Amino acid sequence: MPVVILYEKWGETVNSENRIIYRKALGLAIPMMIQNGITNMVGLVDNVMVGSLGTESMTGVAIVNQLLFVNNLAIFGGLAGPGIYGAQFFGHNDQEGVRNTFRFKLWICAFCVIVAAAVFFFGGEGLIQLYLRGESGSMNPAATLGYGKQYLQIMLWNLLPFAVTQAYAGTLRETGETVKPMVAGLISVVVDIVFNYLLIFGQFGFPELGVRGAAIATVLARFVELSVVVLWSHSAKEKHVFLQGIYRTLKVPRQLCLTMLKKGFPIFANEFLWSGGIAVLTQCYSIRGLTVVAGLNISNAICNLLNVSFVSLGSAVGVIIGQFLGASEFDRARKGTFVLMRFTAAVTTVFAMVLAAVSGIFPNFYDTTPQVRQMAQYFILTTAIFFPLQGYLNAIYFTLRSGGKTVITFFFDSGFSWIFCVPVAALLCYFTNLPILVIYVIVQALDIIKTVVGYVLIRKGVWIANLVADKA
Repeated sequence: MPVVILYEKWGETVNSENRIIYRKALGLAIPMMIQNGITNMVGLVDNVMVGSLGTESMTGVAIVNQLLFVNNLAIFGGLAGPGIYGAQFFGHNDQEGVRNTFRFKLWICAFCVIVAAAVFFFGGEGLIQLYLRGESGSMNPAATLGYGKQYLQIMLWNLLPFAVTQAYAGTLRETGETVKPMVAGLISVVVDIVFNYLLIFGQFGFPELGVRGAAIATVLARFVELSVVVLWSHSAKEKHVFLQGIYRTLKVPRQLCLTMLKKGFPIFANEFLWSGGIAVLTQCYSIRGLTVVAGLNISNAICNLLNVSFVSLGSAVGVIIGQFLGASEFDRARKGTFVLMRFTAAVTTVFAMVLAAVSGIFPNFYDTTPQVRQMAQYFILTTAIFFPLQGYLNAIYFTLRSGGKTVITFFFDSGFSWIFCVPVAALLCYFTNLPILVIYVIVQALDIIKTVVGYVLIRKGVWIANLVADKA
């Protein structure tokens, strides 16, 4: 059934409308792929360089990054609700509406940063220890905890620049501008690579700081990225009209604020709970030993880099379909979403082949045991198999979200994770003797159910709505 869904009508003649949609999707997605790829490259560089210091340091950093991932997704989710309105306001040619969505994003950023900083400052050690309860084998749990704490203490300074950068970059993308965030991200990854090398290993007179050096380099790179995107955007206010007078006030019209909260809170809750679900899944897998955590870390490092394919295409789907809906071009939106869903599946198939090709090579970059390397290879191959399915699911998710069906996406995404994936993983990890790789495949395969459900929802057209026609 999923195969039929993925390739249904794939052989149809590509008409001029489809070509326009393909070009627009690639025009939006490619810069986002580059920017998101650069962002993930920062994490990959940290991962590989820290991995050369030993398995304990690599695993401690990986655990902290898994926790920070929850915060990052909470920010993405918090900004996504206003982002729906930003894309539709822009499609409706309402610049004041775009301006208000951006201001609302800044308030969301402030809230998320304050809460995350408090949680990680007071509860960071306890959260790291949740992942150190499995068999340790030749690894030292105390050393792993120490490295994790060192890394987390410095990474707290990363919270603010990351959040504000996402507010700017998201709004720019909603108005069709993807180059500025991409260039800012490219500059930041250069800064991160250079200072990782200098501070982790103590080169050219710099102190040898190990995992602390990796954290300092990442924080510095984030502040550079923020400076570039903000200064460059404000220097072109004639193009980015929504930035004109943006800080004269931070007030947002009460009714619009309530409307965005109503639509946006399910997305925030969804991203927070979904990322939390991923963290819980990793904790379940960690019961089978720290070797599993190390293998998953290596796998996630390369898989997250290539995940930008379906994440960026999904964002492009949300922008394109959102603009169609904002302009009340419902027929174009309906036809366009199926074109984009198939297109996303095809593109991610190519990335899946790349991922499979490097699965036996990438783990060798880490100074770790042969067992960890082999486990990482199997995790990468499993992820590659399900890559096209994930691409198709992302296109479905962003289509539903573009029409403001945020409650549906909540149950479709995080609801599914907590109702199906987390309980299945917990039961299999705690109460069976199945190999961890078999459990991992079973949990990944559960997304086939979600694909079928999502396809039915798209077919029914429950997502088609203009949210801003009465707010112009």
